[in-house]
Amino acid sequence: MHCKFTVSSLDAICDLLCMHSPQALGMQHFSIKTSSFLENNFQSLPAGLISLLSSGRSLSSLCLSDNHLPRHFARKVFDTLVDASSSITVLDLSENNIAGWLSHFKYKNRSSTESSGTYNSLKSLKELNLRNCNLQMDDVDCLRYALVHIPNLEQLDLSDNPIETSGIRCLIPYFKETSHKYFPLVELKLESCELTCFGVCELLEALSSLRKPLNFLSIGGNSLGSEIGTALGKFLCGGIQALDIEDIGLGSSGFMRAGQEIVTETKLHSINISKNRGGIETARFLSKLFSYAPDLSTVNAKYNFMPKESLSILSSAVKAAKGKLEHLDLRGNIMCGQQVHLSELAEFQTNGFSILELSSSPALNEPYDDDP
Repeated sequence: MHCKFTVSSLDAICDLLCMHSPQALGMQHFSIKTSSFLENNFQSLPAGLISLLSSGRSLSSLCLSDNHLPRHFARKVFDTLVDASSSITVLDLSENNIAGWLSHFKYKNRSSTESSGTYNSLKSLKELNLRNCNLQMDDVDCLRYALVHIPNLEQLDLSDNPIETSGIRCLIPYFKETSHKYFPLVELKLESCELTCFGVCELLEALSSLRKPLNFLSIGGNSLGSEIGTALGKFLCGGIQALDIEDIGLGSSGFMRAGQEIVTETKLHSINISKNRGGIETARFLSKLFSYAPDLSTVNAKYNFMPKESLSILSSAVKAAKGKLEHLDLRGNIMCGQQVHLSELAEFQTNGFSILELSSSPALNEPYDDDP
């Protein structure tokens, strides 16, 4: 971490590992993080790194995060791993400006694989992190073709990329094509991707058609508005286990719409609904959710403008549910700026332990601050 390389120095390090270290073949993790190259316009991947990636039979994770890498560097890394049918399980290219790095998969590899019927693949790759890589709609379209080479991918992070609704619509055909067969993906992160309500509604519909539902979905940080509430309520009843919808602009009407759609038991274990300014409707939504989610253990409901009256609604719901709730975070709500009697907190316990987090400060009468 925090290193500055010349291309030749990295080449020499990798050569040394490959040629003079028997342990290189058994190396499991290779990471260059928050570093940079002294050259600004190098055109090719160091030969030593190519050799290391091709010959590292035990390499299970490769992290090249936040290194100011150009797209051709990321492209060559991925191509090298695919050509070697690497046994890597984790690939992290996050925090690099690599827009356009997979364009060749759409315009070249598609025709060759369709004609031959065979192609190399990363069958062991389980986790792909592309967070904050300046990916656009075209990049997501190309990623769809690259996913053919990653048949067992379980975790995909595309957060903090301006892919917009047009980008997410490029992925929807991929989900539809795999809806009736084995689909390994269990975790999808799309935080702060400039998505709209219409695009996310289409996404949720496609995800709901999967034979095996996702375990975790994160769409926080997108301005979706209250209209998304209906689709979210239906999606919650479809088998999702963890959902992050922080700061999507639900508001009170969005929570009301979501609650109206929860009519069957859910498999939800964890939910983050913080920073949605839902007021007392947040409490009413959670009250409904508690009664339909017997396995719910963790709730983050910070910064939702919930008044003091919300405590009685929530305490009654917790008592009636008799579930597995272990943590209820209500920090940053209006109730935190008012005196709360101990009797109002008595019901917020599981197995004798308090599940409630009201304030990070011992005092409950500090002024409410809507900006975390």
